[in-house]
Amino acid sequence: MNFQHSELTQQVAQTARDFARQQIKPYVMEWDESQEFPVKVFREMGKLGLMGVLVPEQYGGANLTYFEYKAIIEEVAKVCGSVGLSLAAHNSLCTGHILLFGNEEQKKKWLPKLATAEWIGAWGLTEANTGSDAGNMKCMAVKDGNDWVINGTKNWITHGITGEVAVVICRTGEPRSKNNSTAFLVERGMAGFSGGKKENKLGMRASETAEMIFDNCRISDANRLGEVGDGFKQAMKVLDGGRISIASLSLGIAKGAYEAALQYSQERHQFDQPICNFQGISFKLADMATEIAAADLLTLQACDLKERKMPMTKEAAMAKYYASEVAVKVANDAVQIFGGYGYTKDFPVEKFYRDAKLCTIGEGTSEIQKIVISREVLK
Repeated sequence: MNFQHSELTQQVAQTARDFARQQIKPYVMEWDESQEFPVKVFREMGKLGLMGVLVPEQYGGANLTYFEYKAIIEEVAKVCGSVGLSLAAHNSLCTGHILLFGNEEQKKKWLPKLATAEWIGAWGLTEANTGSDAGNMKCMAVKDGNDWVINGTKNWITHGITGEVAVVICRTGEPRSKNNSTAFLVERGMAGFSGGKKENKLGMRASETAEMIFDNCRISDANRLGEVGDGFKQAMKVLDGGRISIASLSLGIAKGAYEAALQYSQERHQFDQPICNFQGISFKLADMATEIAAADLLTLQACDLKERKMPMTKEAAMAKYYASEVAVKVANDAVQIFGGYGYTKDFPVEKFYRDAKLCTIGEGTSEIQKIVISREVLK
C-alpha cells in the first residue's frame, strides 16, 4: 500500500478545502443555530463533482477513487461536520446503493441527477424500534400485481424531507426470517410518500434528519433494486463503504478540532508563556496527533482494500469505530485546551464537540462495529 497521496488526490483535496473555506465557513454557525439544511451549497458542490465522487463519467459522475472521496469529506468536515455528513450520506448511501445494485436502466435514470446534485438522495433502513435490529423492521412492501405497496415509517433519515429520491429497505418476508427485506427506489411526489418529523439534534444540526412516512405508497416493480429478499445483504455491503465515509467524517472533525486547539495553545499565554509550553497541554496535543494519525492509517487501509476490490468488512468497521471514538476524544480535549472559551459558540471547538458524538452512533454504533470486528476475527 502506498501512503503517499497522489497529485490528483491533493488537487481534489485543495478544491474541497477552498470551497469549504469560501462557501461554507462564513455560514456554519448561522446554519447550526437555525438548523437550516443549505441545499444551495450542495447544488454548488454538485457542479464541482463532489456529489458524485465515485460515480462513473457515463452517469455524470467524477469517477474518482475512495482516496479522493476520503480527502473531500475530511476537508469539508474540518469546517462543518453537518455538511460533511450530508455529503457522505448522499454519496455513499443513496447514490452508492444504486451504483452497486441498480440495473442499467435504473443507473441511467437516477445517477445523473444525483451525481450533479440536481436531486438530493436519502437512504432508509432505520426505524423507531429497529435501529441495529434491522431484521425486525415494521415498514413493509407487499406485492400487488406488477406493483408494490409500501406502508410504514423510517426514522433518523438524512434528507428524509428534502431528498428527491430515496432508497428504502422494506420487509418483504416474515420478521427475523432469512432474506426478509428488499430495496426500492421511491421518488418525492409519489402518492403516499411524505416527510415527517424533523429531529432537533445536539449536533450535526445543518444536516437534515427526519422521518419518511409511507401510507399505501404504490411503486412499480421497476423501482425494485436487485432481487426480492436481498435488501439487508445489499445494505450491509453499502454500509461497508459508508463506514469509510464516517471514518473520513470523523477524521475531518478530529483534525479541525486539533488544528484549532494547536493554534490556540500557541497564542494563549498564561504565566508569561504560551500554554503549549506546559506539559499538561503538550501531552494532550501529542495524544491527539498520534490518535489522529492512527485513525488516518486505518481509514487509508480500508480505502486501499475497497479500491482493490478486496474483502474489507473488518477493516472498514475498525476504521469507523476507531476514528469516531478518536473524534469524540480529540474534540473533548480541544474544548479542555480552550478552557472557558471552548464552551462558548465564539470559538469552533464546541461545535466539533457536539458534532463528533454522532459519528459513534450513525451507520452502526461503536458497539455494533465491535460485533462486526469480533465476528470477522473469530471466523
